[in-house]
Parts: sequence; C-alpha cells; structure tokens
Amino acid sequence: MTRAVYPGSYDPATNGHLDIIGRSAKLFDEVVVAVMINKNKKTLFSVEERTEMLREVTAQWPNVRVDSWHGLLVDYCRENDIQVIVKGLRAVSDYDYELQMAQMNHQLTGVETLFMPTNPIYSYLASSLVKDVATYGGDVSTLLPPSIKARLTQRLAERR
Repeated sequence: MTRAVYPGSYDPATNGHLDIIGRSAKLFDEVVVAVMINKNKKTLFSVEERTEMLREVTAQWPNVRVDSWHGLLVDYCRENDIQVIVKGLRAVSDYDYELQMAQMNHQLTGVETLFMPTNPIYSYLASSLVKDVATYGGDVSTLLPPSIKARLTQRLAERR
C-alpha cells in the first residue's frame, strides 16, 4: 500500500487544497491530510476546527483521512509508514522553498516528495489571501467550499 501525506496549516482549507487532495487520491492508496501545528503561527481556527472542517470536505474520497501533527513531518512519515509527501506548487517561488525542504526530508529519512502543479484556476490562491479578502467583506465564495466559507464568515463576525 502506497501512502502519501499532504501537509499544511489549512487555515482555512481552500478549493486549491481540495484540488490537490482529489488529484492525490487518484494516485495513492491512502492520502493523509496532515494539519501541521506550528506554535509560531497565529491561526484563525484551532487545530481541532481545521481538522473537523477538512474531514467534512474530504468525505467524498474514501481513501483520504485527516490527522494532525506537531513536529517534523518526516517523523510523522516514519511513524505512519508514509512513503511520499505531496506538495502543491503555485509558482516558481514555491518551488524554490519546497525543493530545499524535499531535499532535507529525503536526506533525513529517504521519503520522496511529489510536486504537483496547482490547477491554473487556483494558482493565486492562498489561505492568508482568502482571510484578508474576507476580512474586508470581499466575496470568497468561489475560493472555499461552502461549509468552510460559512465558518470563516462566522469567525470573522465573532472577532469584530
């Protein structure tokens, strides 16, 4: 069985993330969407909320599961018998950063990284950008699954 992990902060998960998850689900026996915990990063949603939202929107893929992790991704891969890390690339700048990470991860444990180009319709999409647009009342309905958009709208209203 070939397992892959698609790590990220997913604060919140976007349609771009779902595109990569769906395409990965066609390539691997199991895809783990790993919500990574970074104490240095200020997030809008808790790890539990992000995990719950991802479980809702990935339910359509029976070979996708959602988990969370605090620590080195390669340790997660080792503990869960995961052979491949999936990374979506939007631009050349993503590649520059992710290549170094992929080489380090391979050096540490031998885990491979698959770079998947983002669908061009999502090439500009980032969770931080979506949050900024939504904060100022912009329409993000085409950028997020409806259930996540509703939770984002609610969270931003709570913070006002």
